[in-house]
Amino acid sequence: MNTFICLDKMKFYAYHGVSEQEQKVGNNYEVTLKISAPVQAAMDSDSLSHTINYADLYELVKTEMDIPSLLIEHVAGRIVKQLQQNYPQITSLVLKVTKMHPPISGEVESASFEVSY
Repeated sequence: MNTFICLDKMKFYAYHGVSEQEQKVGNNYEVTLKISAPVQAAMDSDSLSHTINYADLYELVKTEMDIPSLLIEHVAGRIVKQLQQNYPQITSLVLKVTKMHPPISGEVESASFEVSY
């Protein structure tokens, strides 16, 4: 059996970007996280101790989103590293960091970076 915990489209205002304008003004971001871990016991026990608390996952992502970076790839890498350190029971993940309306010379709704293992 595969079990997944998903946090969809977490919203943040952050200061990631290569340009000075992005670093000063900031932008809206969305982060989606899907992790797999052996949490089948929680299905039977109804105990938080048998799963990964999604509120804690959110706080981990928020902490990393609050640290300015030039690249969303770097932000994603930091999030993955923290997840691996704090939750070694994670067997797979998909993480997507999306910058809304990136400041480029064209109309683009968003730019994303996705990592999975």
